Amino acid sequence: MMIIEPRMRGFICLTAHPDGCAKNVRNQINYVQSKGKIAGPKKVLVIGASTGFGLASRITAAFGSGAATIGVFFEKPSAEGKPASPGWYNSAAFENEAHAAGLYAKSINGDAFSNEVKQKTIDLIKQDLGQVDLVIYSLASPVRTNPITGITHKSVLKPIGSTFSNKTVDFHTGIVSTISIEPCNEEDIQNTVAVMGGEDWGMWMDQLKKENLLAPNVRTVAYSYIGPALTEAVYRKGTIGRAKDHLEASAFTISEHLADIGGKAYVSVNKALVTQASSAIPVIPLYISLLYKTMKDLGIHEGCIEQIQRLFHERLYTGHAIPLDDKGRIRVDDWEMREDVQAKVAELWIQANSENLSQLGDLEGYTSDFYQLFGFKVPEINYLKEVNEVVAVPGLV
Repeated sequence: MMIIEPRMRGFICLTAHPDGCAKNVRNQINYVQSKGKIAGPKKVLVIGASTGFGLASRITAAFGSGAATIGVFFEKPSAEGKPASPGWYNSAAFENEAHAAGLYAKSINGDAFSNEVKQKTIDLIKQDLGQVDLVIYSLASPVRTNPITGITHKSVLKPIGSTFSNKTVDFHTGIVSTISIEPCNEEDIQNTVAVMGGEDWGMWMDQLKKENLLAPNVRTVAYSYIGPALTEAVYRKGTIGRAKDHLEASAFTISEHLADIGGKAYVSVNKALVTQASSAIPVIPLYISLLYKTMKDLGIHEGCIEQIQRLFHERLYTGHAIPLDDKGRIRVDDWEMREDVQAKVAELWIQANSENLSQLGDLEGYTSDFYQLFGFKVPEINYLKEVNEVVAVPGLV
């Protein structure tokens, strides 16, 4: 038992709170249940299932359409005197809730890029589910070792072609400053595509199909982001953007490979949200702070669970053709990219400085969302109370 407090190192929180994480998961489950049943999938594999959009996908599948779920993630377990990573606590909470509701839920903890974890997942599907009808691919990792070549690639966040300079904010202090990022080289692009592109997604789908583990008319969805002109030099037109281009192109290749079983691969372009990854991207925290304020004022703000519930309910499982943009992508960033929203954010961007950001933007909301990723600043949790930091994931294989 211990009192757990947030310990920060830059953009990373080194601790997580089990009760706060569990409450977050329950809140997401309650939201999905409040929106009614979805005529959705029944046997689901979520690759990258422990936080953010992946966790929201697992919750929506299980509690929206009663699906059996297998979650794959790479998280740090708890030990005496050492809290687990938030994804571990999230997964434990999810499985406890799922099992209490009579739902099948098992998990695999390990490197999803590796052949070993792929094989372990294949064996579990064969043993327990037979086939899956939905595969969610939601990995967020800065490093990948290619299982075929053995080469370890590291992604970088850099512009292409020229130095990028613009405003950013330190969300801990509220200080707005100018940041400059030097451009990448060709190797940086290749490494980032190797980590964050669609190669591994394709490997997963090929192996699952080869083992006859994909149900007829299976769907697979990976998550992407486009964003506004404000961030495109460092995001969509930078190294990460090249990786996202590759991910989106991979959807077409995977769809071709699944055509004979009626399967289809999609990329869903989602809204900008506070995640561990986005917090480390210069410019993005300031943009999100202004975006949150604008969207909350208009009553159209969404978090991860609202986005994914809407994706399942209004896009993937309506009984009608899935609406796609001119590049074949599902868009649930449609509210973020509305002309009135982007015009307002662009106007606020010009005005924003350290003195006025707390009025112009929603820095408080941003900071609160960041802490809640780790189970802190969650309403109704007593952080002065000792908690048991050692928590098991009940369905861990």
